[in-house]
Amino acid sequence: MTGGSSRRALIAVAAIGFAVGIAVSIRFDLFARSEAISIFGGAEKSAPETPTSPPPVVALPDFALLAEHVAPSVVNISSTQEVKGGPSFGPGGGGPGGGGEGDPFHEFFEPFERFFGPQRRAPYKAKSLGSGFIIEANGHILTNNHVVENADEIVVKLATGKEFKAKVVGRDAKTDIALIEIHGASGLVPVTLGDSDTLKVGQWVVAIGNPFGLENTVTAGIVSAMGRHINQGPYDNFIQTDAAINPGNSGGPLLNTRGEVVGINTAIFSRSGGNIGIGFAIPSSLAKEVVPQLKEKGHVTRGWLGVMIQMVTPDIADSLGLSEPKGALVADVVKDGPAAAAGLKQGDVITEYDGKPVNDSAELPLLVARTPVGKTVPVKVIRDKKTENFSIQIAELKEEETAEAGTGTAEDLGLTVQTLTAELAENLGLDRSLKGVVVTQVDPSGPASEAGLRRGDVILEVNRHGVKDVDAYKKALKAIGKGKSVLFLVRRGENTIFLAVKPSG
Repeated sequence: MTGGSSRRALIAVAAIGFAVGIAVSIRFDLFARSEAISIFGGAEKSAPETPTSPPPVVALPDFALLAEHVAPSVVNISSTQEVKGGPSFGPGGGGPGGGGEGDPFHEFFEPFERFFGPQRRAPYKAKSLGSGFIIEANGHILTNNHVVENADEIVVKLATGKEFKAKVVGRDAKTDIALIEIHGASGLVPVTLGDSDTLKVGQWVVAIGNPFGLENTVTAGIVSAMGRHINQGPYDNFIQTDAAINPGNSGGPLLNTRGEVVGINTAIFSRSGGNIGIGFAIPSSLAKEVVPQLKEKGHVTRGWLGVMIQMVTPDIADSLGLSEPKGALVADVVKDGPAAAAGLKQGDVITEYDGKPVNDSAELPLLVARTPVGKTVPVKVIRDKKTENFSIQIAELKEEETAEAGTGTAEDLGLTVQTLTAELAENLGLDRSLKGVVVTQVDPSGPASEAGLRRGDVILEVNRHGVKDVDAYKKALKAIGKGKSVLFLVRRGENTIFLAVKPSG
């Protein structure tokens, strides 16, 4: 990720806090204008075209009927969470009644605090607002997980103004989807979950939600992109839209021109917290996979391969002798996991899974997650420039087994290393038996820095050759041709990643 992109704030909008507004991402899928006109009307019909007539005037779609039809299904969700040991109510406190940093009364109260100690901090209630939509007449409502996560109380306000207490049926943090329910409400109007897989870039979409608590706000835009990966989790596959999304829209529906839900508004890119025309929604196709499991057992069961993967960059592809930067690079293999049992190794590049090509590393987690537990799948990898095939029996993903390897990019060398001794390894919180060289200095303007190497990283391999000390490290570097990329296997904390560094010379 470049410096500029890292400064770009990605905001997941679970709700609007009263003290701090949270941005919500919304995305809507709309069908072609002709379909919208035929279903909802509102567009003028042009006269039959003749050879001498001017080009017909194309009218923009009218979303009035769509909004009127769907609005009763969109709800306002208010959640309350009691925060224990909250900010003090005295000077210097950050919560209600506290002056916070720079409090002008701090000097006055400071002697008292020194003598009596800081004022006791009291619990306080944090409130937030989000959106959701009714999917069943029995009271089931779909929203974002971050809208209701850790909430002590959830209140749903219908379009009629009536309020009902809600309870969580099931949540899935990995996809940011939650299912809640209310009881005692009559005349509920559910929406239809459409097929997000049919969406095309450029189609109209509509978002309905409660930005800043402004109920039933309708905005429109187009599908800007499909299949966006925004580093929010292992199952990123977002719809991008330019429909205006703001804090409080989180969990609301993204609709096509048929009035079908094709996405769940989830996040926006923003430097200020407000809409800048880049919003994201969870595809309805993913929601359709998750909701049945949330209804049945309150959580989602997924397949587990037992590998840490990262993207194959052009420099990494060059280092591994690959013809193109495709596939998922195995950065680490979990001991006793399915992949390890089948024979997969660090440095393998997975190019095909269960008969489906893996062009990008982000595609693999979704493919594995959708695999039934216990199924044996064929996996094709490239190892040492040769294609090999494996059969792997997929296990069940446990919470503690969820991990992702970082993604490395590269440009240059420019680093200093020293041999990792047992004492140094212990000081760094690593196993004393670990062998390699530790990075002690990184030139901020050098290639290693641009590739992502940091002080404290432990280099285990250079171009797939183990390096147990500085001498082995220098020898491995010397064997690499001038100007060629250097592939490092790096231990960083508890994770192992590959980083390719291209010499500047």
